[in-house]
Amino acid sequence: MYLTLGYCQQHAQDPKPTPGRKPKSTTPKPGQPGAVTAKPKIKVTPAATRQTFLTQVLNKGKFHRVGDTLSVRVGDTLELRCKGKPVQWSVPPYLEEDDEGRLKTVQHERYGTLTLFNSTGADTGEYTCYPMYCEDTECRKEYNKAVKVFVFFPDPQELFVPSSNYYEVIQLRTNWPTVLPCQVTSPDAKVTLHREFPPEEVAVDGAEITFNVKRGITIHRPRPHYAGALFCVASLGNLRQSSTKYMLIYVNYPMAVPAPVIQASSTSVVEGENLQVSCTVTGEQGVVVDITWDYPGQQIGRPPYTQDNVWPVGGGAARQQSQSILLVDGVREVDQGIYTCTAQNLQGSKSVSATVKVVAKSKPKKKKP
Repeated sequence: MYLTLGYCQQHAQDPKPTPGRKPKSTTPKPGQPGAVTAKPKIKVTPAATRQTFLTQVLNKGKFHRVGDTLSVRVGDTLELRCKGKPVQWSVPPYLEEDDEGRLKTVQHERYGTLTLFNSTGADTGEYTCYPMYCEDTECRKEYNKAVKVFVFFPDPQELFVPSSNYYEVIQLRTNWPTVLPCQVTSPDAKVTLHREFPPEEVAVDGAEITFNVKRGITIHRPRPHYAGALFCVASLGNLRQSSTKYMLIYVNYPMAVPAPVIQASSTSVVEGENLQVSCTVTGEQGVVVDITWDYPGQQIGRPPYTQDNVWPVGGGAARQQSQSILLVDGVREVDQGIYTCTAQNLQGSKSVSATVKVVAKSKPKKKKP
């Protein structure tokens, strides 16, 4: 009933003339004198111009406009209706992997529906409707007009969304927040964070560590002392349960791709002499940098002889230098060419090159008799 009224109002407003413009006069029909044949326009779906919203279909044909969250009793049917033609749906990963035939989506003339039967606590998560912008046979999602709702399915026996893993490994990276996805099936559950060894509660202070009922626990400033096995505990009424255990591995993640500097002991080497080509990278302390080489001698199978070192450097922030020196003994003509070093860290890689010329050894002059 609600949606039907909405569409009637829309159509009733469409024929009104635009303010500031004169009403159009009667246009001759095609084939009559004065008629103008208009160029065919590309058909565009109404989803591009109409506002999108979600409604929940209740019993006895009633509709409810949903907000950010929604709670549905376990075992009940969830039916969502999204205005638009056509629309596409996104559901929690659990349903994407295997919905067991419980999930059904249908596109009607002016709206799409999503129906979930025999709901369980594992279905808890975000449900999103994407209006589609179509031209002829090609359609694309309009991400900026997507509407979503986080649906809870409170389970009287399962406070956490079930997981098939007993342990889940998560990188505690220095360059962005770490999320422990201990999601609950009920928005009323109280959640705390705990360490397995030594057994203790980790304070969720609302600043460095926060809890969001739709995301879980977020560690905003990862530090080494947070590493180890952590888990969440949820309580609701007389029920108290533990989540999956999260093994946090601390990773000192680099802030940027390495910037190597290459330098040859000489750009012009006489045959038989020794050559050294160094590759140096300055970066954050504790960040591993892998340096590899490409050099002309590889063509004949010359193995890479290198000396690799890492040492701290001065400055306000903790910094270090990583260096690799490529050693070429007894240079030959085949060693002439481009020497390239590639430095790589977790953010990416960068290469720099230097050209070395090999000069033929001059022959000793013969003494005159």
